[in-house]
Amino acid sequence: MNSLQSLSQIAQEIRSLALKAITNANSGHPGGSLSVADILAVLYFDILKHNPQNPDWDERDYLIISKGHASPAVYAVLALAGYFSANEFVNTFRQINSKFQGHIDRLKVSGVEVSTGSLGHGLSIANGVALGLRLKADSKNKVYALLSDGELQEGQNWEAIMAASHYKLGNLTAIIDRNRLQLDGMTEKTMALEPLPEKFKAFGWLVKEVDGHNIEALQNVLKESSQRDNTAQPLVIIANTIKGKGVSFMENQVKWHGTAPKKEELEKALLELKV
Repeated sequence: MNSLQSLSQIAQEIRSLALKAITNANSGHPGGSLSVADILAVLYFDILKHNPQNPDWDERDYLIISKGHASPAVYAVLALAGYFSANEFVNTFRQINSKFQGHIDRLKVSGVEVSTGSLGHGLSIANGVALGLRLKADSKNKVYALLSDGELQEGQNWEAIMAASHYKLGNLTAIIDRNRLQLDGMTEKTMALEPLPEKFKAFGWLVKEVDGHNIEALQNVLKESSQRDNTAQPLVIIANTIKGKGVSFMENQVKWHGTAPKKEELEKALLELKV
């Protein structure tokens, strides 16, 4: 198990690389990339079974990134985990003919399980993967789906939530990046989600709420998820996060959903991140 300090440092490096890439491209989604950095750090460096030298390893766990626009954070953690060069990602993100596009592409980027971009599909795909793994005798693989909170306003997700409970997908864990902001503003003004825990419980899910920036709390709840019975209830972790986390002028500001920082803003941000 990695130390809290080392995981916290990795999360800050994810934020730093993501912001550098977005600034170089003058395009991207910084807010939601910064909010998931701690979650990704704990998953890749403490929880997931994965192999950068063999991304298709049969015994791996599956992470479906439903919020594909958080690609800067996803590319950053994959680079830090050894799937490809961080410099290649930072210097070519969103460039013509680059494999590192604004939404993740499994056919181009090593370590990406599913191509996502149009929101609302990831949990349905995760259900299918979880069901498919049951065909393997004594399967130990776990399936994780990382969703934005805004995409829970789409009906397909609630069909998937109902199906996961019906099929008792205990090998499935959904993680909600509950940063409460989306492109149009606050989620609760755009299309209210609360009471979110009670809705998942009503659909038959086991619900855990956690501070999505508390490394130790994330470790504990995700470790618990990795040890669950495959025939139990599906688990949802509602991770309460801050959009733009780690950079004072970006935190809780809807402007930074999809606005690239200028070079002087990047320099200020990197000083705050201390990377």
